[in-house]
Amino acid sequence: MTNKLKPNWTGDELLSRFVNLLIQTKPIYQVMKRQARQVMIKTAEKNGVPWRQTYQELEESGAKGLLEDMTNPNVVYPDYYKMPFHAYEEGNLCWQAAFEASSATKAMGLRVWPKENITWETAQSRLRGGFHQVLDQYSPETVKDVLDIGCSVGISTLALHHYYCQRQAMKIRTVGLDLSPYMLTVAKTTDVQGEISEWIHALGEDTGMPDNSFDVVTLQFVIHELPRQATRQIFQEARRVLRSGGCLAIVDNNPRSPVIQNLPPALFTLMKSTEPWSDDYYTFDVEAAMQSVGFQYKTTVASDPRHRAIVGIKPS
Repeated sequence: MTNKLKPNWTGDELLSRFVNLLIQTKPIYQVMKRQARQVMIKTAEKNGVPWRQTYQELEESGAKGLLEDMTNPNVVYPDYYKMPFHAYEEGNLCWQAAFEASSATKAMGLRVWPKENITWETAQSRLRGGFHQVLDQYSPETVKDVLDIGCSVGISTLALHHYYCQRQAMKIRTVGLDLSPYMLTVAKTTDVQGEISEWIHALGEDTGMPDNSFDVVTLQFVIHELPRQATRQIFQEARRVLRSGGCLAIVDNNPRSPVIQNLPPALFTLMKSTEPWSDDYYTFDVEAAMQSVGFQYKTTVASDPRHRAIVGIKPS
C-alpha cells in the first residue's frame, strides 16, 4: 500500500483532465479503443489464451439461440449501461463482448503478475483465491445461498460456487445475475454441468429476489464500471436480500495499489478510454457508502497487487 489515495490520472487532477480531453476527441478515442483491444488480445494469445478460437467455438455453440429465453423483457437498461465501454460501441449488449469476455478475463488475470512466467490458469487461481481467503474470514459459518451480482459470463460465479461447496463439503445454491442477456447466454452455455441454480437477467439495483434470501452477495470487478449512485443502490438491494449476519463482499481495482498508480501513461490512457466511470470510481468512498445503507463495515485489504477486497456484514 502507498499513502496516495488514488492515481493521479483520475479525478480532477491536471493529468486526469488532459487524458479526458484526449478521450473526448473522437478520432483520438477511436485509435485508443482499437489499441486497447489489441493490447488485450496480444496479452491473451501471447500467454496461451486462445482468444480467436474461443470466439469461434462460442459462435458455433448455439448460444445465440438461448438469447430470447435468457432475456427478461421487463428490464429497462439505465443510461449508464448503454454507454460504450470495454472498446465495444454497444458495451456489454452485443455478442462480440459476450464471446470475448472469458478471454478478456483470463488476460486481466495475467496482467496482475506481468513479470512472472505463469499460465492464465495459475493467474486466475491466485486472483480468485486471494478474494476467497478474505471471504473465509467474514462470511457466515454455514452458507447455503450465494448471489453473484454482475456475474458476466459466469467465471466468478462458478469459482465462488466451487469455493463454498469445497469449504463446507456440501452443495449450495448459487445464483448469477447480470444486466446483459448476451453474457448470461454464454454463462449458461459454459456451465456444462448445470452447477449454478439460476442465471438471472436483472438490474443489480432491483434483483427481484426475496428479502433475506442469501447468506453472501458478491460484486466481483463490477463497481468500477458504475456511477457511484448505482453502486449505492446496489448496496441497498444487497442489504435487502441478505439475511442477518450475511456478507456483502466486493473485489475490484485498488486505488492505493502502487501497480495501478504507476501504470505507464499509454496504459492508463487506454484504460480510461474503455472505462467511462473511472474518475467516479477512483474518487468514491466505497466503505462510507456501504455504511450509509446500514452495513457494518469490516475490512478493506489488498487481495493481490492490483485489487482490493471490501467486506461488510448485515447487522443482526
